[in-house]
This record gives sequence, C-alpha cells and structure tokens, in this order.
Amino acid sequence: MGKSKELFTCRDVLWFLVFYGFAINYMLRLNLNLTIVAMVLPHSKPTAVVQCNVENSTLLWTNETSQNNNVSSSFSITKPSSKNVTYEDRFAWNEYEQELILGAYYWLHWLLQLPGGLLARRYGTKLVFGLGNLLTALLGFLIPYATHLYALIILRMLQGLIAGVIWPSMHDMTAKWIPPNERSRFVTAYLGSSVGAAIIYPLCAAVTSFFGWSASFHVTSLLSIMWYCLWKFLVYDSPQQHPRISDDEKNYIMDNIAKSVNEEETQIPWKSIILSGPVWLTIAAHWSSAWGFLTLMTQAPTYFNFVHGWNINTTGILAGTPHILRTIFSYFFSIMSDWLLRTKRLSLTNVRKLATFVCTVVQGIFLIALGFSGCHPLSAIVFMMAGTAVNGAMSSATFTNLIDLSPNYASILLGFANMIGTWTGFISPAVVGILTNNNQNVGQWRLVFLIAAANSIVGGIIYIIFGTSKEQPWNQYVKLNSKEREMQELTTEAIKSDNGTEKANDIEKINFIKER
Repeated sequence: MGKSKELFTCRDVLWFLVFYGFAINYMLRLNLNLTIVAMVLPHSKPTAVVQCNVENSTLLWTNETSQNNNVSSSFSITKPSSKNVTYEDRFAWNEYEQELILGAYYWLHWLLQLPGGLLARRYGTKLVFGLGNLLTALLGFLIPYATHLYALIILRMLQGLIAGVIWPSMHDMTAKWIPPNERSRFVTAYLGSSVGAAIIYPLCAAVTSFFGWSASFHVTSLLSIMWYCLWKFLVYDSPQQHPRISDDEKNYIMDNIAKSVNEEETQIPWKSIILSGPVWLTIAAHWSSAWGFLTLMTQAPTYFNFVHGWNINTTGILAGTPHILRTIFSYFFSIMSDWLLRTKRLSLTNVRKLATFVCTVVQGIFLIALGFSGCHPLSAIVFMMAGTAVNGAMSSATFTNLIDLSPNYASILLGFANMIGTWTGFISPAVVGILTNNNQNVGQWRLVFLIAAANSIVGGIIYIIFGTSKEQPWNQYVKLNSKEREMQELTTEAIKSDNGTEKANDIEKINFIKER
C-alpha cells in the first residue's frame, strides 16, 4: 500500500489528536508567562523609554495605567496621573520573585522525564500522555486561589512534575504507529505545542482584559478536559489494538516498522544507552535548541512588556505569532527532510545534521541579533519571530534522531534527553532573574540573549561535527542476547559431540546464526 484510500486514516486522526494534545500541554505550561504581566504591579515607564532616544524610535506604548483612566496614549512617553488607580488584585513581586514563579514549572519537570518513557512502555502512551495533561489541567483550576507566592510556586512545581511524562511517552507511540519515511512529518504534530503557545498568549490577554487574570487559567483547563474526552475514545496504543483500522493500513504500518520495532524488547540496555556517544551528542544538540527556544518562549512577554512597553493585548499577539511561524516552518521543513531521504539526495545522518544546524546555529544567530536590537522594537520583533520560527526544524532534528538511533527505546531516549534538556527551563529564568532584578535595562537583557545564543550554537556545532543517526546495535538488545546464548549452547554441544557429522551440523548452525 502506497497511500490509503480512506479520507482520514487512523494515522491522520492520531496526528490531529497528538497535535491538539501538545497544544494543550503548552497552553497549560505557558498561560502564566503572559498572565503574570497582569498579576504584578506595572512599571512606571518602559526601560526603552528611559534608556533610548524615543523621539527617533518606533516605540508604541499603551500604558496600562492610562487604560484604567480611559486616556488614550498610544504614543505616550509620559505616565499619566495614577492617583485614582488601585491594583487590589495584583502582587508586588520583584523581578527575582517573578522569575522564581516562571521557572518553578521546570524545577521538578525533569524528574519524571525518564520514568515517563518507562511508564509508556509498560502501560501505554494513551494512559500516560492522557493523564499527564488531565491532571495538569485539574491543578490549573487551583492557581487563581493560590494567593501566596510560595503556594503558587508549589502548584507550578506539581504541574511541571506531572507534565514531565508527556513528551517522552509519545515517542513510544510514534515508533509503533509511524513508518521511518513518515516520521519527520508526523513529529510535526509535536509542534502543536507551538500552536498552543500561539493561541494561549492572545487568548489569555483577551480573557484577562474582559474577565480578569484568574479566568485565563479556568479557560485553559476547560479546553484541556475537552481534549481528554476525544483522546480517551479515539486513540489506541498500537495498530493491532485499534478496532476501526483498515487491514490495508495496519498491514502497511506493520510491514514498514517490522525491521526496527520489536514488541518483545522488554529488557532495557541501560549501560549501552548511558555510554552511547551518539545519544550524548544528540542530547547536547537538544540542550542547545531548548535553551534558546525556552528563553524566547518564556521571556518574550516580560521583555516586550517591561522593556518596550507593549500592553498585555499587544504583548499577547507579539508573543504568540512566532509560534504559528514555528509550526509552519516545521511542517514545510519536515516535508523537505522526508523528500531528501526519499530521493536519497542526503543520507539520514546529513538530513538530521542539516535540521540541527537550523534549529541551533541559525537560532543562535537570531538571538545575537535580538540582543543588539534593544532600542529598536521593530527589529527586536523580527529577530524574536525568526529565532522562534527556525526552532521548528527540531521536529526533523533531535526529536526524530532519537527514534532513528533506537525505535525500540525511543521513549526512554527522549525521557533521558528531556531530563537533561529541561534543566534549561529553570536555569534560564534564574539567569534572567539574577541579571534583571532591580536592574531592568537593555544591557542586561542583551546578556540574557547572548548567553542563550552561546548555548544554542556550541551544542549544535558539536553535533554537526560528530553526530550520527545510524540505528544503534543495542536497539535489538533481546535479539542480540538470544543469538549469543544460542551460539554458546551450540558451541558447547559441538565441543561435547563425538559424532563428526553432528559436529559439522552444529558448526553450520553456528555460522547460520552469525550471518543472521
């Protein structure tokens, strides 16, 4: 079967619900990044107004205080009178405390990355991925009632801990459902996370403007529960378990993944994985891409609000739009990657290296440009959008490379990679908090982006020089062990045998096993 004749195959339905599920994952993760702008007391003036030559800039500033007084100040550079303005529902958190809150999601997020892959292998991605999103959403309902700084931090830590199982669990399902020549395109479903980011920023801005900041958390959690109902009744862990899949589609999938995926691979070659050079090189690139992306994703609302003075609605649009571009870029880049493989214009390893170059080195270049555009908001917007968009190549880079290295243990590899890569999620905000605490200026933010750029470029170059996408020998760990045992048994029998004919037959068997 080349192509299914069905209008929507089970793989199409799976792609859509995985896409939606990752969108939910990021909506639950990022809703606070934008909403925190409306939760804290506003600054009197944007940093760029104070430090830069505003008269010659294109800075657009709609001060929140002026909105509360029904004063139009779209191009205002002075703060209107605020004597009648109160902020009873806002908190006096400084920059360091705000970054603690933003980073708290990642403090324990790494802890269940590896167990997430193991749980998916044992209980199935359907259960692990589904409950990961559902429980995170239920905790989201409680956030508006966490009025103390540390209560909010604890809730975010719990959300991050539970959500840690989500990403690695999906690789197990991908390896069982998707043939190798479709994986780059299918993994674009993971970039539903970017659509979730693109939606959540303007959505939270609009909901906050009309109903207050607490409503944004309720809306996000309700959308998550709607997704879980679809996931529960439409998704199955493997083609063999799906009651509505056609025989043609099932046979096509099984024929194309049979060589690399072995359902009997229950033993895990921990030593081989931990000592694997290709795995560590992929993790280095994963770290690099993650640091740059998480810096852009987490800090964009704060940066454009406090440095360039955009109000919450404008900030929501600015912070969300790049993620739509990231999804579009990822989709078309994945099509190109699969085409390069299908036409054999590049090897599998070189396709992955090309994708890694784009999502690390090119991303790093845009981060450097962003760092030096502090007094030019329009340039900052362009570089922020471009840096976020090119990260979409990750779907054809490290994410897919982990499946290439070992389809049987893909979920474990992603859990291992994310366990380390996720540390960037709390290290980066900590760096921002230290650099900008009571020191919000263009120079400090330049340091933030230059540090992110250095991380992004170095790890990418290391992978490009030394990385590989060849399937590792330990992917067939059980099969290799069974061969070794069979050879040992036959060798023993051949040595003990007194009959020359039997001995010759045993030697032939040994040679046959070696050839296999």
